[in-house]
Amino acid sequence: MLSAIFEKNTKKNSDGAISNVICNSAKQGLIPQREYFDKDIANSDNTAGYYIIEQNDFVYNPRKSADAPYGPISSYKYVDPGIVSPLYLCFRAKSIINPRYYEWYFKSSVWHRYIYMSGDSGARHDRVSIKDDTFFAMPIHLPSENEQRRIASFLDILESRIEKQRTLVDSLKKYKRGTFDAVFSQKIRLIPKPQQREWRSYKLSDFASRITRKNGVQSDIPLTISAQYGLIDQRDFFSKTVASADMSNYYLLHKGEYAYNRSTSSDYPFGSVKRLELYPMGAVSTLYLCFTVNNDIILSDLIKWYFESSKWHRTVQEICAEGARNHGLLNVPTNGFFNTIHMLPSDPVEQMAIARYLELIQYKYDVALQELDMLMFLKNGFLQQLFI
Repeated sequence: MLSAIFEKNTKKNSDGAISNVICNSAKQGLIPQREYFDKDIANSDNTAGYYIIEQNDFVYNPRKSADAPYGPISSYKYVDPGIVSPLYLCFRAKSIINPRYYEWYFKSSVWHRYIYMSGDSGARHDRVSIKDDTFFAMPIHLPSENEQRRIASFLDILESRIEKQRTLVDSLKKYKRGTFDAVFSQKIRLIPKPQQREWRSYKLSDFASRITRKNGVQSDIPLTISAQYGLIDQRDFFSKTVASADMSNYYLLHKGEYAYNRSTSSDYPFGSVKRLELYPMGAVSTLYLCFTVNNDIILSDLIKWYFESSKWHRTVQEICAEGARNHGLLNVPTNGFFNTIHMLPSDPVEQMAIARYLELIQYKYDVALQELDMLMFLKNGFLQQLFI
């Protein structure tokens, strides 16, 4: 059991001598509160009840988060003592251990299953409730010290590789956004200057026609918009169907046609426009605005990337009632949307050059993102298998 290795730490900051308040973040581990929040949150005059933690002590924060659904457990790496909220569970090893091995252990599926089976079902929705005795009663099978070291080292290397890949993905994402905006701002031109033609303004209705055809029984694929995958089957994206069981009144989209989701997100502050590419057809909610593009006027391959830039945001902002929403959607009127003005190249040669160039940039980003997903999948697999 854990109690054979660890004991609860109940040493209090009774004289208030220590002012270094530490918080336990799912992403950053144990970190001084001033660094995490950029200010002091705890009342410095009321920390007598806080626990004192020292190097290699462990702290369990029972608060749930997307990064730590059962609460993070981290070891304290700083030399100087710190103090943590009495809402945390603090414990330390009874003898010399490999702290990194146990940090990884407390991220594994073994630990998650135990908390899931042993936690209090009446707990608050945002916290895990587990009694101290139950916590320390967890059965644990330990490999040799040498194997512990090698497991911890391997997972540290894998985590470092993931962080480097995540940094690459973030950099490529910024580069992609900057390049897309530069192209559609005409700061970057992709054909020789002597061949360049003036861009012209188009209403969306000049090259796009609204789609209102009803699905009936033609498609059983309920589509939703994903930032990464575009229009995708809800069952794949949510692992369940969010759409109504009866989709006969939904709009039917064919491959190559578009849907505009007026819901905002951090990546799409004015909603997202995506082209159906993964399936021959699919059904979308009538809350979406759907359209098809006339390739004889503007290449659909160009419009696909145009709506990944921010150059169309202003024209939508001009018709959107500020702050107004309907069912969580931006208040973008249908007629207004199709009358929005867009500055685009009229030359088919330049349209094709832009489409191909931006497709290559997107491909590079997608490959990096897929590699990150693969590394995360490997990490999760190892965390399920290495601690059994």
